[in-house]
Amino acid sequence: MVQPWQDTTLSAQARAADLLARMTREEKTAQLSSVWLGSSADETTGAEVAPGQNAYANRSAALDTLLPYGVGQLTRPFGTVPVDPAEGAARLAELQRTIRAGNRFELPALAHEECLTGFTAWQATVFPTPLAWGATFDPALITDMARAIGTSMRAVGIHQGLAPVLDVVRDPRWGRTEETIGEDPYLVGTIGSAYVRGLETAGIVATLKHFAAYSASRAARNHAPASIGPRELADVILLPFEMAIRDGGARSVMPSYNDIDGLPAHAHQMLLTHILREQWEFSGTVVSDYYGISLLEEAHRVADGEPGAARLALAAGVDVELPAARCFSLTDPLPEDLLDRAALRVLTQKCELGLLDADGEPGAGGVPVDLNPPHMRELASRVAEESVVLLANDAGTLPLSDGLRIAVVGPLADEQAAMMGCYTFPRHVGVHHPELPIGVEVLTLAQALHAEFPGAEFVDEPAGADVVLAVVGDRSGLFGRGSSGEGCDAEDLELPYGQGELLDEIMASGAPFIVVVLSGRPYALGRWAARAAAVVQAFFPGQEGGRAVAGILSGRVEPSGRLPIAVPRSPGGQPAPYLAPPLARNGFPSTVDPTPLYPFGHGLSYTTFAWDVPQCESAELPTDGETSIRLTVRNTGDRPGTEIVQLYLHDPLATVAQPDVRLVGYARVPLDAGASAEVHATFPADLAAYTGADGRRVVEPGALELRLATSSAHARHTVPLTLTGPVREVGHERRLRCEMRVK
Repeated sequence: MVQPWQDTTLSAQARAADLLARMTREEKTAQLSSVWLGSSADETTGAEVAPGQNAYANRSAALDTLLPYGVGQLTRPFGTVPVDPAEGAARLAELQRTIRAGNRFELPALAHEECLTGFTAWQATVFPTPLAWGATFDPALITDMARAIGTSMRAVGIHQGLAPVLDVVRDPRWGRTEETIGEDPYLVGTIGSAYVRGLETAGIVATLKHFAAYSASRAARNHAPASIGPRELADVILLPFEMAIRDGGARSVMPSYNDIDGLPAHAHQMLLTHILREQWEFSGTVVSDYYGISLLEEAHRVADGEPGAARLALAAGVDVELPAARCFSLTDPLPEDLLDRAALRVLTQKCELGLLDADGEPGAGGVPVDLNPPHMRELASRVAEESVVLLANDAGTLPLSDGLRIAVVGPLADEQAAMMGCYTFPRHVGVHHPELPIGVEVLTLAQALHAEFPGAEFVDEPAGADVVLAVVGDRSGLFGRGSSGEGCDAEDLELPYGQGELLDEIMASGAPFIVVVLSGRPYALGRWAARAAAVVQAFFPGQEGGRAVAGILSGRVEPSGRLPIAVPRSPGGQPAPYLAPPLARNGFPSTVDPTPLYPFGHGLSYTTFAWDVPQCESAELPTDGETSIRLTVRNTGDRPGTEIVQLYLHDPLATVAQPDVRLVGYARVPLDAGASAEVHATFPADLAAYTGADGRRVVEPGALELRLATSSAHARHTVPLTLTGPVREVGHERRLRCEMRVK
């Protein structure tokens, strides 16, 4: 007889509730647990990819212990050690059959993987790092990328992806800056939501991380406490998460390792229950960051033992312990009401994924698997090309013509590591398996340049060269094994590895030089900016990044990237994020000038654009209304190009100090030479809302300005507005976007 939980005509929650009522306490607890096979030190060469992995891995519940009760999650079946994709799919399918056979309800596990720069698996396409996504200002492209990534993961039996990272950068010295989308919450929210939509439409549960304020740590140190006020938390840090849940449809959230004013995120009931569940009406699962529950005891010291840590996290709203079962133990009973609450959420999600169905597909196997097919390589190329930012181009040095004598110098000029972020498989896991090839073709910039300029003469020394390409930046890694990446925080924004001295030597030689930065964070370039003929920035552009940067230098690719984060002038005077009130800017009474060398949103083209005077439908609108703006953009040059029209809000008078400007909309405008297009923006008054002194988010009457700009520091046109009517409180139902269309 078919039981209600097996009836596919019922809702997922009804089926999950019926199944829950039939389960023992141990079976419920097992659904909140996970297993990480192959994670012990002797199996992974001892190199940690999670904090505390070597200490914790051998103290976690074994698969055999959980099998009679079921397994909630499988951790990284492809991303722990190198495995051939077809072999890995077959192994996962067989493991799922074992898990099904081991428990009385024949439930499979939910398998999760990292997918921050593509599927983190051997031989899978390596996409650009998220900071490069932000530089594209192209949500549609990021959705296409994520859908392709998700489809490849689902095809081999993966159900959940631990991405995207929605942390808004507050200090670029933070090592995980490369994993973020940028320093603006609107950009992070729109690009991040686009990535979520792509994963979710492919059938993969997207996991938003790290919730919250991880990027606001003191001195930009990984895991350090976040000293942050409630308004900055609400208006800057939380906004992208809210957007990705509402607009993207994300079904999972991961708390962060840090504490906020003494409250660890994994035990933060206000964040995980009041805001996430009650205010935002989130109905998915909250999964711990790796060993995040254990750290409540061992790092934060707010729990007395593992059972205490488990109760604290469960009460706050954590549903699943990753990457392995340590605190959510079969032998230490959890409070029944909290256990049922979490297990119901987990079972509901498994039902949505088809894992409660008798014919549900828990894994694949026995078929050829290509994780790096042509269409994914093409997507990787498009993202890389759109993400490269031309920062400076003195007297039209770029694009370079073929036939020149070119010196390519710098420690990263001929290194694959300069193309890949710390969550790519080659840099995350592959570096610990030097006996294997990296699995995909990754051209270094030097190799790509030789292919791009077949008529050039490449020399090793600057003497006699027509131009010197100085390639500088980062090697990604984990926990000190690189200059950028998780646990690789910087004391200042000086170029690492002595690369600043190299640029000094080149500058002193008098040779014309171009600086190419391949990095995971912005570095201070003010020392050389006035003398460099051109400056190009690429943020770990992935396996196709060498070709993309070479294409920008030759002119085969038109530069269209814009900075998702400002580039500082000096290494010690880090620019405050551009989202800062007037007192954070340069001026009396401080002698430190935080003005960036290149501001947020900055980027040049090989053509020129003219913007007509914008037309505003109505300069006066109620606090619950909207207005529309039309702007004609013309390509006045002799070659095609893409302009990025950016819309900023300036609020001249508020009840709490506000940023001078903040991004509220943007549009990519591709134009052939001599062509024009009309940009239509619909601005809702809701986007003028901010959190006031009493903690309420309000839209106030009064004067505003909308600034149509090429960057946060360069407005082309200003549109004055007046909001009328009463002060209006807004909540989760408010409009979060300014729709911008190109006609």
